[in-house]
Amino acid sequence: MVESTVNGSAMNDFGESRGERAWTFLTNHGHVFFLLARNSDLRLRDIADAVGVTERATFGIISDLEAGGYVTRQRVGRRNTYTVHTDQPLRHPLEAGTPVGDIVNALRG
Repeated sequence: MVESTVNGSAMNDFGESRGERAWTFLTNHGHVFFLLARNSDLRLRDIADAVGVTERATFGIISDLEAGGYVTRQRVGRRNTYTVHTDQPLRHPLEAGTPVGDIVNALRG
């Protein structure tokens, strides 16, 4: 996490003062899914850098998404390309029946 100084206070990447707990509304799985929905040709390294996790963690997340039917991975030459399945439902019981595509569309604006 990068810190900078704003008005004399140390701030992290999320615009929080030092000592505040950093959190986001989306999980790393959500971040990876959203990135793949925007660009299906991203390299694992680029996804990991964007989300702020290791390539190994990103591989595990993509494997989870694939096992859950949210992503299909296809080998094209030496690279992977991904197809996201936005019709799949969100996994938590509170959002049951809501397609993950609704979240992707909301984030796209």
